[in-house]
Amino acid sequence: MSAVFSQAKETFLVVTELSPPNQTLVNGKVNGIVTESVRGLFDAAKLTPDIRMYPWARAYKVASEIKNTFIYSLARTTEREDEFYWIAPVGKFYMGFITLSERLDISVETLEQAKRYKIAMQRNDFSTQTLLKYGFEVVLTSDIQKSYDLLLAKKVDLIVDDPLYMQQMSDYLGLKKGHLNFIYKIDELTVDAYLAANKQTDPHLIKALQAAFMSVKQAKELPYKK
Repeated sequence: MSAVFSQAKETFLVVTELSPPNQTLVNGKVNGIVTESVRGLFDAAKLTPDIRMYPWARAYKVASEIKNTFIYSLARTTEREDEFYWIAPVGKFYMGFITLSERLDISVETLEQAKRYKIAMQRNDFSTQTLLKYGFEVVLTSDIQKSYDLLLAKKVDLIVDDPLYMQQMSDYLGLKKGHLNFIYKIDELTVDAYLAANKQTDPHLIKALQAAFMSVKQAKELPYKK
């Protein structure tokens, strides 16, 4: 039996978080724009993914500790460069501060000004790690939905997310249009997002997926245009 055929019959754990429209959960199945791209890469590599959605802190921990485990959409940062195998870009983050539209008392024109406000952010998120490095004090949550919950409950003043994801999350939570407001883009948090793998992952799997990415990229324009 060939190694490729054997791998095709085996499933490989792939973890992610809720982040509409890229990663959604419909009737217990993980869907979304980026999810379908990731499935396409595994299919092209003749590998079978077992895609599971966890709170981000747990997804990150699982991918960090268990060999032959994959994760998306993971921001590729200098601090993480040696911690994962970086397989293929699947998107790009343009992050910034979000608040409730009714909070007219909140004004952020510089990154330093934002330090006066209470901010909810996710554990092991690259944006959290970056702002902590800049001296921010934040309320840590397990995933982005928990951060939104705190904002909506007015227990924090700000959260950090991409404006595209803000709109999708607003729809997912059933909020009225204009309920949330993206008030300040953080240039330091503009970064590529990747499908990545645990450092102990079989190199043959990495090569197969990277080759699949190049094949798919040449065959058609990818949604993330990388």
